[in-house]
Amino acid sequence: MRKNIQIAYIGGGSRGWAWNFMTDLAMDDEIGGRLRLYDIDEEAADKNARIGAHLMSRPDAKGEWEFSVCKSLAEALEGSDFVVISILPGTFDEMAVDVHMPERLGIYQSVGDTAGPGGMIRALRTIPMFVEIAEAVREYAPQAWVINYTNPMSLCVKTLYEVYPEIKAFGCCHEVFGTQKVLKGIYERQTGGKIEDWHDVFVNVIGINHFTWFTEASYGDIDLFPIYRDYIERHFEEGYELEGENWLNSHFACRHRVKMDLFKRYGLIAAAGDRHLAEFMPGDEYLKDPETVKSWNFSLTSVDWRKKDLQNRLARSQRLLTGAEEIPLVETGEEGVMLIKALCGLSRSISNVNLPNRGLQIPNLPETAVVETNAVFSRDSVRPIQAGKVPQKVKELLMPHIENHDRIYNAARRHDVELVVEAFLHDPLVMGKKCSEEDIRLLVKDMIAGTKAL
Repeated sequence: MRKNIQIAYIGGGSRGWAWNFMTDLAMDDEIGGRLRLYDIDEEAADKNARIGAHLMSRPDAKGEWEFSVCKSLAEALEGSDFVVISILPGTFDEMAVDVHMPERLGIYQSVGDTAGPGGMIRALRTIPMFVEIAEAVREYAPQAWVINYTNPMSLCVKTLYEVYPEIKAFGCCHEVFGTQKVLKGIYERQTGGKIEDWHDVFVNVIGINHFTWFTEASYGDIDLFPIYRDYIERHFEEGYELEGENWLNSHFACRHRVKMDLFKRYGLIAAAGDRHLAEFMPGDEYLKDPETVKSWNFSLTSVDWRKKDLQNRLARSQRLLTGAEEIPLVETGEEGVMLIKALCGLSRSISNVNLPNRGLQIPNLPETAVVETNAVFSRDSVRPIQAGKVPQKVKELLMPHIENHDRIYNAARRHDVELVVEAFLHDPLVMGKKCSEEDIRLLVKDMIAGTKAL
């Protein structure tokens, strides 16, 4: 029997991730119901409602979902069983300030949405939005499960719990999956064996979002660490590319050489894309300058490219509306629907999620930190797995960012610019450039003015 549920989708006008989510819903026959789309761009949400309705009407779709467009958070949330949050905090013009203004001090960012100056200024815009969302969930859907996909992930989840401590929320990120796929590919290349499904690469996840690490990785009874180490010793200069990827032709692909270098230095498998990992390290290392970035075989994703990509996605939205293009019903690689089914009691799953460290998933990190570890999902339950202590040298990499999460959260709530300056001065990406405090203060002032965050 199909389980009928109500899902509120905040950011339901998304031109990209929303289509992935609706695809996964269309491919599943165990849950159905209504997807309530709420977006400050109501027209975009309405277009997605029509795209979704057409998708469900196709003969090859298994899902049975109705779509509605809501004019307020209250309307979307009231009576919902699940809440999905996937929003863009601000405009691409504001993101251009996040990513590119620090370049005047030689501070380069490959993503700019999580760590570094860009991630912190983006957080100042995002935190007030998540305060409003948390307050609305508390009032209109206090028992709903809240799934966040928005970056900066750690601060989004932190805000939800700070505002509504009893909230049932967690943050999902697919970066870990990419590293499981890398391990699958390296195992196959090194041994000639075959792993049918990357989910069969079992890992212990430890760290914070976009700066996660594997302390264990296995396939069946095989420890993958020695295989990974041997591959790096033989192929470090060429790295490894997933099948079908070419880092030179993609703003997101890489040859995974940053994570291999981190393995050589710290003995753990760094478990995020190189573009993200590089931003957590000192600014005189992987992101020293564009030439250094190129030498490590990953890319700086410019906001101009993101703007052009948005135009392409808007054009695709129109094609999907008119029927000139159909969404292919193939696996998207996301696990949101799988986790929703587990929470409905239809299955039991283990996946990596972002949660406060209250259960001391990582006992040598602060309880106030939002950490990323595995968790067990079952009926109305998410139980984080105790991942163990993080090695001291890796802890030393994590702590400046965890401490900055507290600074930036408090800066946003108190409108305290001094805390923002302090966070910049303690950020490894900034510290690696050895900028003067005067230069940093001016950068903070100009970036805040450029995005009107405080």
